[in-house]
Amino acid sequence: MPPVQTRILKGFRDLPASEVLAREKIIDIIKVVFESYGFVPLCTPALEYKEVLLGYGEEASKQIFLFTDPDGNEVGLRFDLTVPLSRYVALNKNLPRPYKRYQIQPVWRYDKPDPGRFREFMQFDIDTVGTDSMVADAEIIVAMHDSLDKLGLKFRIRFSNRKVLNSLIEFAGVSRTQAYAVFRVIDKLEKQGLEAVKLELGPGRIDSSGAEIKGLGFKKDQIQKIEEFLMLPQKNRKEALDSLRGLFKQVKSAEEGIKELIEIDQYLTALGISDTKASIELSIARGLDYYTGPVYEAVLLDAADFGSVMGGGRYDELIEKFTGEKVPATGASVGVDRLFSAMQNLGLVEERPSTAEVLVTVMVKEKMAEYQKIGQELREAGINTEVYVGNDSSLGNQLKYADRMLIPTAVMIGPKEFSKNEVSIKDLKLLRKVETEKLDREAYLGQRIGQKTVARENLIDEIKTILEGHRREGTAKKSKGKGAT
Repeated sequence: MPPVQTRILKGFRDLPASEVLAREKIIDIIKVVFESYGFVPLCTPALEYKEVLLGYGEEASKQIFLFTDPDGNEVGLRFDLTVPLSRYVALNKNLPRPYKRYQIQPVWRYDKPDPGRFREFMQFDIDTVGTDSMVADAEIIVAMHDSLDKLGLKFRIRFSNRKVLNSLIEFAGVSRTQAYAVFRVIDKLEKQGLEAVKLELGPGRIDSSGAEIKGLGFKKDQIQKIEEFLMLPQKNRKEALDSLRGLFKQVKSAEEGIKELIEIDQYLTALGISDTKASIELSIARGLDYYTGPVYEAVLLDAADFGSVMGGGRYDELIEKFTGEKVPATGASVGVDRLFSAMQNLGLVEERPSTAEVLVTVMVKEKMAEYQKIGQELREAGINTEVYVGNDSSLGNQLKYADRMLIPTAVMIGPKEFSKNEVSIKDLKLLRKVETEKLDREAYLGQRIGQKTVARENLIDEIKTILEGHRREGTAKKSKGKGAT
């Protein structure tokens, strides 16, 4: 029988240990921030009934993986975590209000794969259910801000309001049935530019690949009014609000959306969130049709091509689909994989294929029990330790293994060390730095020692000292190169 062909589906990928570990570090940093605001965890099934997943816009419906299970049920893979949350809230009527939850799980979308965009990807959501207070929306924005700041990134959070965009439809004299089509077009302003947006609102255009994009066919005066809205002065939040009020002074329906933006601005200002970190950008609409109020997204200033790495908004009518009654809610999602890819691209991710901080080499096979005992002592002291269990008895090859796995330190005990109750410690990370950066060995090492022999009883203290030095050096490097300002 011929071997099975080894291949992987388009838009999917395997994640090696180095990427999984680095990604988990990012998740852990964000998780600490979210928990500091009182959010609690939730997990929901990967599969939902088809009727749960459909009805959130044409674009969303096209991206759902739908199939019939062996029992004959029409089911699909979740495309986000917000819809399953809504279903969960509807099934659990005794949840506290407000209910503040975070959720870290994969989602699936049949989307065109791009850099940082996959068909299976991890999302990390926070949502507050059961309050219509704009404080909840502002808190989501601040939590987004704090997360990106903790990751040491240059970023900008942009927010707008769907109610204001609905008023734009009235202002421009556009049919309500075309509202979401307009939102999807103007949401491209940052990426495609004004002229491309105007063409899509009108006769259509040819994109960079040569494909024809059908236009909405609006009249010249309608497009002009939408352009007037998009070009409003927005240097800072105050200017954006003032110019918006001026443009919509005769549009009664705009009052509530503008009022909500004013409230969010007040809370952000009170919390010291500057205009450079959180700005009102009126073209922001977000892609899903279920948003009803404030919408927001975060972009990385040094990796704009990756698009938004966090985004969300208020969806006061979504849960009503399941409960029959209005349940206000707001939240945001972290595109973990896109964020990770962007940070990789920026060189901000340290990828190490091992969790071990120490490799205990085995130089005398008959002493394996002693080596294992040393390994256990180090683990009990809180130091991740791997004892070499391979078949290669060469010390040089064992150290090459440690280098390949980027293990920072190695412990070596041969017959001589055993006889004297001593251990030799090699600072592999230090020696790798000298080698890879082609530093002057003598000048760089100075008082630092790449290898030393100590009494067995001092092993743990010596290892801790070396590892603490590595941590201090890493912290100093991160602080020096921190992007967030």
